[in-house]
This record gives sequence, structure tokens and C-alpha cells, in this order.
Amino acid sequence: MGERLTTGEICTRNVSIALRDTTLPGAARLMRENHVGCLVVVDEVAGKRIVVGLLTDRDIVTAVVAADLDPAKLRVEDMMSTDLVTAREDDSLIDLMYTMRRKGVRRIPVVGAQDELVGLVTLDDVLDILAQELGLLVATIDSEGQRERQLRKSACA
Repeated sequence: MGERLTTGEICTRNVSIALRDTTLPGAARLMRENHVGCLVVVDEVAGKRIVVGLLTDRDIVTAVVAADLDPAKLRVEDMMSTDLVTAREDDSLIDLMYTMRRKGVRRIPVVGAQDELVGLVTLDDVLDILAQELGLLVATIDSEGQRERQLRKSACA
């Protein structure tokens, strides 16, 4: 990692995807098989996966199951969120956190220069990085305390 963490450095590159015409039960199976809570919906255009939506397990529960709709009659495109928030690979971690807060989203697809899918970053990913950074700060404080104790021992000897 560089001095300035970027979204591209922290995103998950192995992303579970679905196409618009994937059945809803098929999408739910994909989520279960891949142990994920969302699928990035893509269109395949000229060999690139272009992000067009996001489908979460919560979307299925609240919009289909709770509404007593028949999931077998629905496709991913019927339920996916199309009000997309994406990030670029070179966006800073700070910019990413600001976007998540401002837009109220926990998952953001990461796209390349031609809007092709590169990865997915989640709030959990961000929290992991922040926990590591805080751990480094705590280690610095501990190290400073050890250094001071060593200096005191040397002065007393």
C-alpha cells in the first residue's frame, strides 16, 4: 500500500456478479454459494463488464418475500437498485468514506476508466483498514512507553 490508500488497493477484486436476466432464485443461489450479501449486476459489452445495478439480500427479502411476490416470476433487473454509486480505483479512502456517508451506502462497485467493473468495496473493508491503522497507532503509543521506560532505566543506572 502506498502513502495514500486508494479504493483500488482495498477493494475485493473477486466480485460475485449477475446479469439482468438472471432469475431471482438464481441470484439468491449465487449469493448463498458465494457467501455474499449482494451481487453486482453487469452488462457484458465488448468483453467488459459494465456495472448497471446492485442486488442485495435485503432487496429480495423486503421487496419480494415480505411483499409476498413470487420470486420465480422475477428477474434481477426487476429488483436491482439502479441508483448506483460507484468509485474509481484511484479515489482516496477518505473520498470513499465521504461518499459512503453522504449517499448512505454500505457497498460501492469500483470501476475503471471505461466504467468496467474492477471490484467491490464494502463498509466492512473500510472498517478492516481503519482497525489496522488504529492498531498501528496503538503500537506507536506502546512503543513510546517502552522507550520512555528504557530511558528511565538508563538514567537510574
